[in-house]
Order: sequence, then C-alpha cells, then structure tokens
Amino acid sequence: MVTVSKKICMVGDFGVGKTSLIRRFVDREFSDRYLSTVGVKISRKVIPLAPAADIDELKLLIWDLEGQTKFKAITPTYLQGSSGVLIVADVTRPETISHIEDHLQLFFGVNPGGWVAIALNKTDLLDSDEKAYLQTSLQFDPPHILGPYLTSAKTGDNVDKIFTELAREMLS
Repeated sequence: MVTVSKKICMVGDFGVGKTSLIRRFVDREFSDRYLSTVGVKISRKVIPLAPAADIDELKLLIWDLEGQTKFKAITPTYLQGSSGVLIVADVTRPETISHIEDHLQLFFGVNPGGWVAIALNKTDLLDSDEKAYLQTSLQFDPPHILGPYLTSAKTGDNVDKIFTELAREMLS
C-alpha cells in the first residue's frame, strides 16, 4: 500500500471560517461557536484514491494558520513545504475578499510552484443573486489557482470538492 503525505495550509483573515471548513471536511461537524486559532493547529485526513492510481491513499496534513495580523510575520515560515493553500474569505465581509490577493502573493512568494484554492465561505447567508454575482465577478489569472468556490461550512456546500480538487492538483 502506497501512501503519500501532502501539506495544505489554510490562510485568511480572522473569523472567515478556516477552522469550520476543516472541521466539516475532517470530522463532518459544524459548530456556531467561534474559537479563535492561536498560532497553528494541524489536522489530518486520509483520502483513499482510485484503484488505478499508483498511490493508494493521500494523507493530507492541514495546517490551520492564525488569521490575526500580529502573526503575519511568522506565516511565511508555516507556509514552507506546503504543496497547496486554501485561501478563505467571508462573503459577508468584503474586506476579507479584498485581502485574497495579499494571501496569493504571500503564498506564491514562498511556494512559487504550489497550488491554491480559493473559498468564498458562508454562502448559506447569501441569496442566489448574490452568489451568482460573486461567482462571475471574481477572476484569478495564474494557472495554479482553483476557484473561487462558493462554500459553506455550515451546510457542507463544496467543502469536500474544494479539498479533493486541491489535493488532486497537488498530486499531478
């Protein structure tokens, strides 16, 4: 049995739902209770792969990075060795969406060959017109960027999809 491990970092402003997305993906749980991450928390999730693949399973090491600005100076250290990053923004807070470009520059500055997926989270709080506008208005050019995905840790919308598609690209 062949297992490959890959590191994914979660980045984004405080309170955007990074920890909630991880809990939905890894533990299949959601809580409305807000718990701020201090420093970094590492979660693991094993994904079985198709029988035809050369690899039997992929072990994701998901690093949940603190979103407070006072930790931005140490973030590049945490990003080292990461095959991918999931950048998370809160659709109810436009300033978090405007910071996506800063997170992209930070990640690609440390890992120029890495992969990025962008999650626009908390879409359960939007109506269908607002979702459609977000989906079409945000465009990202570099070839190693997936998304944006409209996600909801509360309902589970696109949570598995964003993690598995990022994992698949990191293996390619």
